[in-house]
Amino acid sequence: MRLLSCLIVAVLTFLTPPLHAADHFDVIIRGGRIVDGTGAPWYIGDVGIADGRIVKIGRLTGEAKRVVDATGLYVTPGFIDMMGQTGSPLIDNPAAAMNLLMQGITTINAGEGVSAAPLAGDAAKTAGWSTMREYFAKLDAGGMPINVAQTVGHTQVRRLVLGDIDRRPSPEELQQMQALVKEAMEAGAIGMSTALIYPPAVYASTEELVALTRVAGEHGGGYFTHMRNEGDRLLEAIEEALHIGAEGKARVHIFHLKAAGRQNWGKMELAIARIKAARASGQQVAADIYPYINNGLGITAFIHPRHAAEGPVVLRRKLDDAKVRAEIRAEMETRDDYENWYRHIGFDWDRLVLGEMRGDLACHNGKSLLTVAKLTNRDPWDLFFDVAKQDAFVLPQTMSEANLVKAIQTEYVSFCTDVGPAGGSSIASHPRAYGALSRVLSRFVRDLGAISLERAVAQMSAVAANELFAYDRGRIAPGQAADIAIFDYATVMDKATFAEPHLEATGMKYVLVNGQIVLEGGKYTGARPGRVLRGPGYRPE
Repeated sequence: MRLLSCLIVAVLTFLTPPLHAADHFDVIIRGGRIVDGTGAPWYIGDVGIADGRIVKIGRLTGEAKRVVDATGLYVTPGFIDMMGQTGSPLIDNPAAAMNLLMQGITTINAGEGVSAAPLAGDAAKTAGWSTMREYFAKLDAGGMPINVAQTVGHTQVRRLVLGDIDRRPSPEELQQMQALVKEAMEAGAIGMSTALIYPPAVYASTEELVALTRVAGEHGGGYFTHMRNEGDRLLEAIEEALHIGAEGKARVHIFHLKAAGRQNWGKMELAIARIKAARASGQQVAADIYPYINNGLGITAFIHPRHAAEGPVVLRRKLDDAKVRAEIRAEMETRDDYENWYRHIGFDWDRLVLGEMRGDLACHNGKSLLTVAKLTNRDPWDLFFDVAKQDAFVLPQTMSEANLVKAIQTEYVSFCTDVGPAGGSSIASHPRAYGALSRVLSRFVRDLGAISLERAVAQMSAVAANELFAYDRGRIAPGQAADIAIFDYATVMDKATFAEPHLEATGMKYVLVNGQIVLEGGKYTGARPGRVLRGPGYRPE
């Protein structure tokens, strides 16, 4: 009998899982309303975290170094900024991520045509790196409050090989550009990005873009694009992006999808439908938006790109010439053969907000060009050219909120700030830097009811994570990286405005990155658990 009892105990011991290390957690998030990132309805439970990962969900009774009481709060995957520009500010100032952390952002996708690497010459000496591999090593060495995924910029490699001028690369020069993309992909870049309304990228042919995208595709990466046109030729630009992705054998991601200009608002449904059709045919393509009707860009984008064919320095110098000014004005008032942003604002200077101006104009950041012209007793066109010489940042009102709702309700759409780390910056910029993702939750989910909280969270986390090849993130599930946002749904809100673009969002109580608390009670804890999220083409050195 005793032998039988021992045998039974042995069998039960074999069948019962051993006490998992997760029963001794680093962090337990207790009693929150879990929105898991899949789109499923929220439920109440505990989340156990150990060694940077979610290891158990349910009613947890184990021990923990830290218990976070999330009663009455929502617990979601950390949000992803699909266009966060650059992680470079985090090297010297990790608190630069505060504008993102206060929105629950735990990962950014960096690089939009311009990227922090590769570099050469004096720029490389000043930065302390030249290759993408060296840049990633620099980011990882000091640690960051958030994670960074990175694309290699087409503008970046084109400038290194060709400069800022308008010409096609020779076969040898194209090979040099391809080699730079290859190095970046093997260092861990997730793809190549373009910004095709800005010189010198605007001068690139579709064939050039295909040739470079093919290198990214060979390494499993994607083609990420600020398209050649976002207004009058929006649909044609989408076709070009799809063609580049198909020929380059790379997935396609469209940055900040929009239909700019009242005359183009009706194209938004067609744009969404065209992308859906491409997906239905088997092509992997998606997009992101920022939830504002004002976009943001450098003011010289208002000028026909032919004037920048010799580079930005020459362009600014030419703006002193009255004859050139008259010529540019005539083009802006009449031509539609380029992305004419003056046309997109309805030829109305009151719909162009000015930002990042310097000198005696700095006090007028956040006001419309027409308002500043009246306050300074200047002709609006003279003011435009004076501000263009400063290469200021501007915020044209070109979109409709109805189109934003249509995009938000589209399952393949994720979200971005289009700015990235900006905490502590004193330069006026777009309020999206401090409010974009919080605005999705407050205005479009809670106030307008455009989509459910669960669907919005899915698009801000899992949908975006899949776009970055970060398949171990974006969901509250065992085995996933513990990037987590905890917020008060009743008080989450964007506060930034054009006049005060640096007001931090409210409602975010805790943010965890790779299992460590980086935001607590609206304060940065000083932790730097973030890392570079390397893409599928990564090859260890």
